[in-house]
Amino acid sequence: MPEKNELTEIKPGARVAFIGSESFPFIKTGGLGDVMYALPRALLPLGCEVRVLMPCYRCIPEKYRDQMEYRGSFMMDLTQDGRTFYVGIMELELDGVIYDFIDNREFFDWGNPYTGLWEDIPKYCYFAKASLAALNYLNWVPDVVHCHDWQAALVPVYLRTRFDGTPVSQARSILTIHNLRFQGICSIDHLKYWTGLPDYLFDYAVFKVNDGEANMFKGGLAYADRVTTVSETYAEEIQTDFYGEGLNGHLWYHRAKLRGIVNGIDIDIWNSRTDRLLPVQYDEKDVLSAKPVNKKALQERLGLMVDESKFVVGLISRLTDQKGLDLINAAFTQMINENMQVVILGTGDPRYENAFRYYENTYPGQVCAYIKYDESLAHQIYASSDALLVPSLFEPCGLTQLIAMRYGTVPIVRETGGLKDTVEPFNENTGEGNGFTFDQYRADLLLDAVQRAQRVYQEERDRWNAVVVRDMEKDVSWGLSAKRYLELYEELK
Repeated sequence: MPEKNELTEIKPGARVAFIGSESFPFIKTGGLGDVMYALPRALLPLGCEVRVLMPCYRCIPEKYRDQMEYRGSFMMDLTQDGRTFYVGIMELELDGVIYDFIDNREFFDWGNPYTGLWEDIPKYCYFAKASLAALNYLNWVPDVVHCHDWQAALVPVYLRTRFDGTPVSQARSILTIHNLRFQGICSIDHLKYWTGLPDYLFDYAVFKVNDGEANMFKGGLAYADRVTTVSETYAEEIQTDFYGEGLNGHLWYHRAKLRGIVNGIDIDIWNSRTDRLLPVQYDEKDVLSAKPVNKKALQERLGLMVDESKFVVGLISRLTDQKGLDLINAAFTQMINENMQVVILGTGDPRYENAFRYYENTYPGQVCAYIKYDESLAHQIYASSDALLVPSLFEPCGLTQLIAMRYGTVPIVRETGGLKDTVEPFNENTGEGNGFTFDQYRADLLLDAVQRAQRVYQEERDRWNAVVVRDMEKDVSWGLSAKRYLELYEELK
């Protein structure tokens, strides 16, 4: 462990250390990488001082590795038998945020960030402890350590055990759940060895899940001062059997410290007025004239019948069961009609890839199944479609519906997680609302929602256009979410 040095004075306002396994633009495999990038940047204008700690993976692009500066190194004990490991700290600043990369070739030179659970358990045991040790070494004591997903779940545990009495123990801890499905479960002996933590933690109140297994996420949830997840509805859902992934009882027990704060999106990246990937840029003032031009360009690009009057429904998704594709598959032949076109972009389960290819062949000029990922096409689908379909089985937050609204594309979603929190159902009596929704996970209800949307589009265009403009005016940035996180930080200080 590094020697304790004289502490720098803690400045007024929230000092926050983000600790997580990935962050755009260095490494991103999912929504966690977006949050680790966008939320720290959104906190800076609110007066926060922010650092991000993440592993120094060998696969970080060279242009960023070349900008890193060596800040120091030390040896750290880790395992049950006292093995020590090198901890290097490499640092760079990007957009006002300091990034400290924890460097150890034994753990982080493997190529991809995530390899296999047996190998990843030691990697993230080391990372959690090394991150706290690095904060002590740097003389940078945060008010809050904000940890993300199971890979950083040991941080709150270490903070109150091995680091008790050290400078960093002044911090409070928050653990954010991005996806509860992945929890860091392994044998008790494996986790006990690699953490070096005392035996009393390996009971049912903390790590233990059965006679032979331990759960890293469970331990972090028990020791964190606050637990957040990425929407208010998902915070309620994960306390139930269906959504709780085996931790619902544990989360219900700790419900007093559980909060839901919906994510935002990066409105600089997702900006229809400045998006160079679009044939025509626009905002809420000229969306109604720009949409048909972009639609025509999309139809020409994908070989669809060029016709402005067609109701174009986009689907941009991983092709997995979670995304509700079994509902689409069950309803598709009833859903598609001569006045509708469907565009699918994504990859995943071969049965869904093949199903969408079949529909493309069966309905030429009406269906395009683009079974790969193309960033420019994704932007064009968001801008050119009339509606975006997101019928997920579960969705902690969801970003596609937020991006769709930003581009004036009306979301059709199932009422779950962040989809329910961000999409207000269209009210046919008052015309209020910003999308079309259905509640139960049923193909007939999905079909009904799509048909309701198409009817309003084709028969009540003025009301549809009002929804389009309303969606574009909705604040889907990180600004509101960052303020809610700041309130939580201040509550803990």
